[in-house]
Amino acid sequence: MSIRKRTWTNAKGEVKTAWVVDYLDTNSVRRLKTFKLKKEADQFAATASVEVREGVHVADSASTTVAKAGEFWITSAEKAGLEKSSVDQYRQHLNLHIKPLIGDTKLSALNIPAVRAFEDDLAHKGRSSAMVKKVLVSLGSLLSDAQERGLTSKNTVRDMRGKRRKGKDRRAERRQKGKLRVGVDIPTREEVKAIVGVLQGKWRPLLLTTIFTGLRASELRGLRWVNVDFDKRELHVRERADRFNEMGQPKSEAGERSVPLPPIVINALREWKLVCPKLATGKYNSEGEPIKELNYVFPNGAGNIESLANIINRALLPVQVLAGVSVDTGEKDKESNPIMRAKYTGMHALRHFYASWCINRPTDGGLGLPPKVVQERLGHASIMMTMDVYGHLFPRGDDADELAAAENALLA
Repeated sequence: MSIRKRTWTNAKGEVKTAWVVDYLDTNSVRRLKTFKLKKEADQFAATASVEVREGVHVADSASTTVAKAGEFWITSAEKAGLEKSSVDQYRQHLNLHIKPLIGDTKLSALNIPAVRAFEDDLAHKGRSSAMVKKVLVSLGSLLSDAQERGLTSKNTVRDMRGKRRKGKDRRAERRQKGKLRVGVDIPTREEVKAIVGVLQGKWRPLLLTTIFTGLRASELRGLRWVNVDFDKRELHVRERADRFNEMGQPKSEAGERSVPLPPIVINALREWKLVCPKLATGKYNSEGEPIKELNYVFPNGAGNIESLANIINRALLPVQVLAGVSVDTGEKDKESNPIMRAKYTGMHALRHFYASWCINRPTDGGLGLPPKVVQERLGHASIMMTMDVYGHLFPRGDDADELAAAENALLA
């Protein structure tokens, strides 16, 4: 690899100079790259020499655009068998956010300042902070795929996020997100008790299972009877149903797990199994009648996967209003009675309650489980995820009563 100064005279008779880096790439192809300043040429040469030696260098002329790499990325996602909902989300991020703003940019030119400018541009054009974060995650995934294809030597998004995870930025992100609060994000024991007290019909076993197992909505909707073990009093999470009602694997390897069932859930499921709608098998008996079999634990009337909208609008929300777990909308009906709405609007609130129930001391009506067991029950991919979300709920072990007991034990 060499650096040489080039001098020439343009059409106006002006003398111009530039610095040229002359080198062989990883495929022994001669490459030339020109810089205005020697400092820039030296920096490129130092970086390129390391990349060539490690076999990861991609010359600018061999680099492709972000848009083209994005098409490769979508194809990879489809071939990998990702859920249709995930692939559709990737495609939306690519077509609606990435292509319009940086689609024509070459991967080799996508450095950290360029990604920061892209991030700022997304926010300036009205994307929410949550959407900006999701699009950056997708861009990082796109660059990872491009790395594997040899189209780029680095993942700029990963490098940028790695730097951000340190110091003030990480602490500021935590402060902005805030901690889950009991009575705001997590139903209280009294609220759950009120909800359980009014449950009836087909929604009783479903919501009881949610409250006392903490299953994600997708796992609940995809639960099959074959994965409910009444003898061992546990259920096995091995599948999940996406928003298109297509079955697939759990969110992560840790998502595949077994969850113990308390007596109230076991009894409710035994009763529900007797009347649970069956799914048509497409076969007929000798008398020409369609054969139906038990399949999904919480199906719709036809025995197919129940929609999340039905569960929320016909079960979760009405049950809360009936139980008094509600807030005043500020409006009144025709009889001048206040119109109330459900306090918790998503199924994840019940998952949060289950996590808090697992964490709380037995004296506080909980199970008092250690963090690692809580992680396994929830199906989190790592203990860090569990502690980041629920760490503040674990007993501190330094309250006045425990300190007094420890003092007596030490000095007795």
